[in-house]
Amino acid sequence: MSKAVTNDRGARYGKRPPERQRSTPNPSAPPTSADGLLARDVAVSALFSVLVEKRPFDDVFAKAAAARNLAPRDRAFARLIATTVLRNRGSLQAVLRTYLEKPLPEHLGRLEQILLAAAAQLLLIKTPPHAAISLAVDQCRADRVGKRFGNLVNAVLRRLSESGSGRLASLDNVMLTFPDWLMARWSRTYGAAEARQIARASLSEPSLDITVKSDADAWASRLNGVALPTGSIRCSHVGRVEELDGYNDGAWWVQDAAAALPVKLLGDVSGLSALDLCAAPGGKTAQLAAGGARVVAVDKSAGRLARLQENLQRLGLSAEISVADAQSFSSETAFDVVLLDAPCTATGTIRRHPDILYLKRPEDVAALAALQAKLLRQAAGLVKSGGTLLYCTCSLEPEEGEEQIAAFLSEHRDFRRRPIALDETVIPLLWRTADGDLRTLPSYFSELPEGFRGLDGFYAAMLVKADC
Repeated sequence: MSKAVTNDRGARYGKRPPERQRSTPNPSAPPTSADGLLARDVAVSALFSVLVEKRPFDDVFAKAAAARNLAPRDRAFARLIATTVLRNRGSLQAVLRTYLEKPLPEHLGRLEQILLAAAAQLLLIKTPPHAAISLAVDQCRADRVGKRFGNLVNAVLRRLSESGSGRLASLDNVMLTFPDWLMARWSRTYGAAEARQIARASLSEPSLDITVKSDADAWASRLNGVALPTGSIRCSHVGRVEELDGYNDGAWWVQDAAAALPVKLLGDVSGLSALDLCAAPGGKTAQLAAGGARVVAVDKSAGRLARLQENLQRLGLSAEISVADAQSFSSETAFDVVLLDAPCTATGTIRRHPDILYLKRPEDVAALAALQAKLLRQAAGLVKSGGTLLYCTCSLEPEEGEEQIAAFLSEHRDFRRRPIALDETVIPLLWRTADGDLRTLPSYFSELPEGFRGLDGFYAAMLVKADC
């Protein structure tokens, strides 16, 4: 029997995870020649779309990679470059500035993104200098606007490769990369020290978390991972998820350990009718269906629901699919469980989606809180007497969590809160609010080995409707 790992709270984590290893394909091993240039072009194109055009990374990266028909290894390397820049942009910019005699002019095409991508390769990914520098110069000279700066790019990057690592290590990446408004918000809500820990954890690359249908310990062993006390499995795998053992057999699905918690709060859902509003990408729909609930999954995106349906088929699970806007969805029958994973600022998922740092604005919090209030009112009318409304968001902002539920309960006297009833070894007291709701932070699981730490920031509350 494998030896258990016990943290300072006494939670048991199964066998100690192995040293973090990269499996084939290795995204940090750069492709060469023409493929290398294509991969770097995809990374730079995605960075330009996020940083200049303010477009979501996952969408633009998928389109750019498909347009260039990147092989899996090249695609992984391009993604690594882009996300490394997004997580370290502030400090990379600061180091680059020390090698420029004067600031670069504005509106120079993709020049800044080319420099950032090359700096990330040289200082953080540890790409061989000759490859990173020569291909960056090729990119620059191929750019219609920035081509006259090829010699400058070459000179700056050569100096950067020689002495940039020490300068980078001396910088405070959290303060240079995180937007001031978000750090100020978190400091007010969680205190300055905890806010910094949240930010640091948010800038780290996440591990792969999966939810299994059954026998988490056995699958943790098969996947070379660790079984978390919450029931999820955390893996050190880096590469194509589809190549992992059990994927094609439908034994599990990818889902952050925090995102898997809200449905667990419900307990046994076997035989219950369940409505999953805003259902895509479908992790919670799968949990409900695997638990034996009769599920109706609603989302306004037909494309996202199609992918949800494909995943359910792979898993051997079923749900009724409905393309509809949750704000106006209606049903002739009420449900035992209504799950509302509401649209939000997603500030708890920056470690998985670092583009949030550049796309979200302070005013988005109030706008999304207003939408959440509308969705909660709509969801409340779909809960049968004695049923449960489960509200959750992946935001760290209280307006989208604790304050949202307080306002809802003050207006809906027919609902009451049901505090968390799960054992402390599954959901520690630290993860529970004073009212008994769920609140996780990215800084949690810090006691695990490097490469296995962190958790998405999540909030969830269970509200029970009174019997008529």
